[in-house]
Amino acid sequence: MEQLFVKSIKLNRNRVDDFDKYPFNIPIIKNLTEIKFEKPVTFIMGENGSGKSTVIESLAISVGLSAEGGTRNMVYETYNSTSPLDRYLTIIKSGMSPQWKYFLRAETFYTMAQASSQYNNGDTSIFNQSHGEAFNELFSKFSPNGLYFMDEPESALSPKSQMRLLSRIHSLAKNSQFIIVTHSPILLSYYAGQILNADNDLKPIAYKDTEIYKIYRHFLECPEKMQKYLFDD
Repeated sequence: MEQLFVKSIKLNRNRVDDFDKYPFNIPIIKNLTEIKFEKPVTFIMGENGSGKSTVIESLAISVGLSAEGGTRNMVYETYNSTSPLDRYLTIIKSGMSPQWKYFLRAETFYTMAQASSQYNNGDTSIFNQSHGEAFNELFSKFSPNGLYFMDEPESALSPKSQMRLLSRIHSLAKNSQFIIVTHSPILLSYYAGQILNADNDLKPIAYKDTEIYKIYRHFLECPEKMQKYLFDD
């Protein structure tokens, strides 16, 4: 049975004073009413600057996680750069409570790892690994009955490691929920997932209709032609 801890989020638009100010001027937020999660695995894709990370950061904060990543037991902050969006969101929950919560934010992973060592009796073993190895070890520790937010988890992973992550997500999806921001055509290909398009007001989109799929397919089928097009411009 598919399990959803978060069914949807709503923006309390009546509380927003000015939709021309950040972060409410970001198109996907400016036009946001509600985001519905229909699958245990939801991907949010879109161009750089579309607001994907702002949305997932606010979701993570709204369920009690640090904006810089980690578990709900890790309370820390190195620099306050978060938007106030979480204060304007209402989280519609299913009534079930996850045993685990985690927010992976690729750009602050090193900072999170430093904080994590303080919560694990000074364990610094993670710093003896490559970036990708540390990511893989983290994913191996994900447990069932979890609510996981992930912002560009593929950033440190080889294609093989991305497939390993996809397998791990699938093995946990029966009783866990994942909300993932990604540019990875490998992750987006997950047949049982839902894809929301940040370039079109977070509306659902089929995998083969995404720009990511089309660009990778065209480039890999004929890299010389694509490079000629790029370089001759």
